[in-house]
Amino acid sequence: MPLREKVAFACDKAKLAGHLFLPDPVGTSETGPVSGVVVAGTWTSVKEQMADRYAEELARRGFAALTFDFTGYGESEGEPRDYESPELKVHDLRAAADFLTGHPAVSGTRLGALGVCAGAMYVSAFAAEDSRVRSLALVAPWLHDRRICEENYGGPEGIEAKKSAAAAAQRTYEETGEVTYVPVVSGSDPDAAMPFDIDFYLNPERGGVEQWSNRFAVMAWTGWLDFDAVAIAPKVTASVLLVHSEDAAVPDGARRFHDGLAGARELLWTEGIQFDFYDQTPQVGFAADAAAEHFARTL
Repeated sequence: MPLREKVAFACDKAKLAGHLFLPDPVGTSETGPVSGVVVAGTWTSVKEQMADRYAEELARRGFAALTFDFTGYGESEGEPRDYESPELKVHDLRAAADFLTGHPAVSGTRLGALGVCAGAMYVSAFAAEDSRVRSLALVAPWLHDRRICEENYGGPEGIEAKKSAAAAAQRTYEETGEVTYVPVVSGSDPDAAMPFDIDFYLNPERGGVEQWSNRFAVMAWTGWLDFDAVAIAPKVTASVLLVHSEDAAVPDGARRFHDGLAGARELLWTEGIQFDFYDQTPQVGFAADAAAEHFARTL
C-alpha cells in the first residue's frame, strides 16, 4: 500500500499544504530514490478531489507523487482565497517541484508532472519554463486559447462581459478588500463559473468534499480567459502524453496542443465524459496505467 504523508512547504510568503504519496517500501538501499511526479487537479480544486486519487495510483505504480493546495485554496495559506490565477499556480508548481526533488526518497533528476483538466495548462506552462520537468502526462486536458474560450463562454460578447465583471470586482477588492464571488458550479445561477449541476462537484460521495468551497473570485476571469495554453506547446520540450476522449472537454484543444509540441508526444484516445476522468474506475485506471508507463520510459 502507498504511504501518504502530510507535508508543508514555503512559496514566497504563503505556506502550502500537501500530501506526499510514496510507494511502500521506498528509499531503501535496495531501491534507491524513485522518480517524482507533481500532480495538479482541475481549476478551483483542492487536493482531496481528483489530485489525491491520481497521486495514490502513481504511488501504487512505484512513483513518489505530490499533491498540494495552491495558494489561497484548501489548507494552504494565501489571500485572496479561491482566486484562480494561472500565473500564480505556475509559480506554486515551481515551489512544489523544489520540495519534491529535495525529498530524500525522491530522485532530484527524475521529475515529471501530471495535470488533470485545467491542471494540464498549468503543468505545461511550468514545464515550458523549467527544464527539470522531463515528462508530462495530461489527463482529459482542458487546453484553451481565445477561439476555444469564445466557443465555451458565449463568443466575443460573453468574454467581454466576464472581463467587465472582473474589472469591477478588481476595483472593489482594491478599494475595500472585499472579494466578489460566484459559485464554481450551479445549475440555478447563470453567473456561476460552470452554470450546470455537475454531479462530481455537488455529490459528497465524489468531489463535493468539505475542503472545497465552491466559489470563484470574479476578478479572476481576465487572467483565466487571456491564458493561451495552445501557444505554450512549441515551448514544451519535455516528453508529453495526452489521454483524452472525444466526449470529454475541448478535444480540439488537445489536438492542436499536441500538434504544436516541440518534443516527443503521444495522444491516446479512450472513452468517457470529462468528469469520469476525475474519479471513475475505468477512466482513472486507464489514465494512471498510461501515465505510469509513460513516466517509466521518459524519466
